[in-house]
Amino acid sequence: QVQLVESGGGLVQAGGSLRLSCAASGRPVSDYAMGWFRQAPGKEREFVARIRASGSITYGADSVKGRFTISRDNAKNTVYLQMNSLKPEDTAVYYCTVGIGGTYFYWGQGTQVTVSS
Repeated sequence: QVQLVESGGGLVQAGGSLRLSCAASGRPVSDYAMGWFRQAPGKEREFVARIRASGSITYGADSVKGRFTISRDNAKNTVYLQMNSLKPEDTAVYYCTVGIGGTYFYWGQGTQVTVSS
């Protein structure tokens, strides 16, 4: 079993930055993909970014490309999401996940990101 705990969310003004962290415990996750999804009020959960065990990275919506950067530290069993130039439409609960082959097995409890205009 893997437990995921996100941190780093909060309230920020438009144009600001936040860095989300997600620490995994229970077993090493270096063989798994780690990723981030987000869910805004009244909307479906949206894929944000994923980093595979190989280091290959995929970003979701075009709106985050060039502004968000995903990275991982396998020694710390942690994945990060650096978010720059934040916009009010980035407001959502951000969820960390771990999986393989496009299937995500474990999810964190989520961290709220609120961007004020």
